[in-house]
Amino acid sequence: MTNVDPITLQVIGGALHTIAKEMGHVLYRMSYSSIIRESEDLGAGLFDRDFNTLCESDSTPMHIGSIPGYLRGVERTMHGDWKPGDVVLHNHPYHGASHVPDICCIAPVFFEGELVGFSANTAHHVDLGAASPGIVIDIPDVYAEGMLFSGIKLYEEGKLNRALWQHIQTNTRVPRDVSGDIEAQVASAELGVRRFRELYEAYGKATVEAATAELMDYSERMLRRRIREIPDGDYVAEGFLDDDGVDRETRLPVKVTVRIRGDSAAVDTTGSSPQGPTAYNVPFEGSTKVTCYFAFRALLLDTYTTSEYIPQNEGSFRPIEVISPAGSIFNPTFPAACQSRFSQCQRLVDLISAALAPVIPDKVTAGCGATLSAFAYSGVRPGGDYWILVEINESAYGGRPASDGPDSIDELMRNTRNNPIEDLGMHLPLICDRYELRDDVLPGAGRQRGGLGIVKVQRFLTPGYVVHEADRHEDVPWGFLGGAPGTVGKLEKWNVAAPDEVVSWPAKVPATPTEPGDCIAVYTPGGGGYGDPLERPVDQVRDDVADGYYCQAHAYDAYGVVMDEALSIDMAATEARRAALRAAAAE
Repeated sequence: MTNVDPITLQVIGGALHTIAKEMGHVLYRMSYSSIIRESEDLGAGLFDRDFNTLCESDSTPMHIGSIPGYLRGVERTMHGDWKPGDVVLHNHPYHGASHVPDICCIAPVFFEGELVGFSANTAHHVDLGAASPGIVIDIPDVYAEGMLFSGIKLYEEGKLNRALWQHIQTNTRVPRDVSGDIEAQVASAELGVRRFRELYEAYGKATVEAATAELMDYSERMLRRRIREIPDGDYVAEGFLDDDGVDRETRLPVKVTVRIRGDSAAVDTTGSSPQGPTAYNVPFEGSTKVTCYFAFRALLLDTYTTSEYIPQNEGSFRPIEVISPAGSIFNPTFPAACQSRFSQCQRLVDLISAALAPVIPDKVTAGCGATLSAFAYSGVRPGGDYWILVEINESAYGGRPASDGPDSIDELMRNTRNNPIEDLGMHLPLICDRYELRDDVLPGAGRQRGGLGIVKVQRFLTPGYVVHEADRHEDVPWGFLGGAPGTVGKLEKWNVAAPDEVVSWPAKVPATPTEPGDCIAVYTPGGGGYGDPLERPVDQVRDDVADGYYCQAHAYDAYGVVMDEALSIDMAATEARRAALRAAAAE
């Protein structure tokens, strides 16, 4: 190893991060589908020849964290050796992929004739020819999820595989979107190849590789230092998932045991549900492990609560071991379907936080929405071509040690953006009739209150189909340190011709036909409260009432704050009310 001076180390580290961000920017700016172009449901980065993550874009954590698993899967399945100019597609969930719609685009990086690493990205595609448009739930196996690519070369030494390209275009309902998005991925990967090679040319192979090794070691040391601050022990949290999308009467248990030993941690999901007969399972390599890595990095190395800059690379994965029994919902066995897996990942992060909350209360939030409301709206235009929209809806965080839980936000593993409703209304036969914070529930009360989820109503203008993937319509987000629980989600459907005939739907809805005028309303969960509501500053309670988060009666009942209709606070009456509430709670 060559010793690298601190300045050069910082410059190379900054260059790596910039390259990853530039790769992500090219990918979403060139894409066709709104799920990539607007939501930025993608990830990009550079990797060494041993598949270690060197840098990552500031995108969806699930995407970037899974790429080492993709690379290991490609090593097992690709025919032939890597050559300059190769571009490989891979999305097989039993060979490292996160799930079938997330195609990984990989290009090798050569320097002076030697393979030195990889440029890669992943992105969520709206349709790969699965059993239903966009999202699948009630399917028998992984083959019903769409086209499977196992280390397939789209380009071989710079030459396009035209037969494969034709196969892709003729096996998706939306060939323009899918082919355009893949072209954007190729451009992003090729940019990464150029930039990585330029870095080698500027500093030399020995210096770049010594620097990347030191940066990974540094991130590992920093995470181990944070883990060492947690007392050794086994910490357990449990919850449940609503159902598997078919058997509506059976709840699916989720159990997490976090074991802290010195500067290492293990996450054990033993005790969670066995794998199910639908697509409601989680690929172990590409999703379960990545979720656990993310949870620890988010809790212990958060960018905004850590004074030191800590590179986002492979080092932050090394201290974490993940254990999930084969045949369980977090480690299904082939050929079980596993496309609809994100809500389970969200709950896994939420439960890791709940398990560790008693020993790191200053680093956790109360229970979050911890789900994924993902819709696939679709239909066929008069000319016979499909339209498909995959839309992700925001939820909310729980209260935090020093501030309220944010409303209407992609929390935990998601980090995607919402789709502008004006843009969708111009291009698709859908009209968004309502999009705002929920007003049918109260935020989880606490010293720091939980955030509110959203209500969104989409109305079909033509016949179509809808699929919905979500959870947490039953298990309420948890409050912490005296905070009240949050709120669960719900889903409703009606037609404008009969607006009073509202039908309640479960969280998971397989492909269901719709008629013109049908309205689909989603209400996403809200976060739990953090800390004793009676300790909330009275001026914040008054601001909440003024802003419409809750009424004066709730301020009186939950927070013990007495105010008149002009929102003037009676401090003497408030102190008496809070004393009475504390006395009643102590009995």
